Amino acid sequence: MANGEKTVLITGASRGIGAAAAGAFAETGARVVLLARDGTAVKMLAASLGPAARGFACDVTDLGAVSAVVAEVGRVDVLINNAAILGPMAPMSEADPAAWAETIRINLTGAFNAIRAILPGMVAQGGGTVLTLSSGAAHHAIEGWSAYCASKAGVAMLTESLHLEYAARGIRAMGLSPGTVATDIQRAIRASGVGPIAKLDWSAHIPPEWPARTLVWMCSPDADEFAGQEISLRQEAIRRRVGLIPG
Repeated sequence: MANGEKTVLITGASRGIGAAAAGAFAETGARVVLLARDGTAVKMLAASLGPAARGFACDVTDLGAVSAVVAEVGRVDVLINNAAILGPMAPMSEADPAAWAETIRINLTGAFNAIRAILPGMVAQGGGTVLTLSSGAAHHAIEGWSAYCASKAGVAMLTESLHLEYAARGIRAMGLSPGTVATDIQRAIRASGVGPIAKLDWSAHIPPEWPARTLVWMCSPDADEFAGQEISLRQEAIRRRVGLIPG
């Protein structure tokens, strides 16, 4: 199926990687469906991308709300599970329990909800691609980030589980660990002063357009060998393959 015939649903699409991915997929001619809690921002972004883009105010922790959007747009060929928050940055004995649980609901349960909403349709149409944003924090604990690390570890296993259960039915499931990206989350980390990443110079972070372009590439047959796996954008070989740096 040509990109112009694909419908790509992106969660957490109002800013950062999600917004950059919306622009990158729109440039390929795909129809883009943008979800975010900030309905005003996501609808303004959709309007800027042209008539093939639609924006919806939607909280991914509400399965009914996500399912209603999917029912309205119909066919979904690609799901980009991007919605996430950093959550409380504090030692576990000091972390606010409600904020900790909210991080799990958005980052992990929200990813499951989006998958659950699109999966029946994808299977019925013969397949589709599900790409979920992971993190190095999924595999290596970071001081003061217990909620984020736990949620992203769950997301990594969710991708593997989806591949195990549905690869034979045409579902291409992959994760993307982009590394540190120059977004509002990094500004919050820097302001917190918690952990080693807060001390990184801003120039160390890659632009959000890099993971956005990588997500587009992951939808191509060139990425088929990575089905069920997590791709790390820290690897120079991947950056070259995507075309982000000279080959």
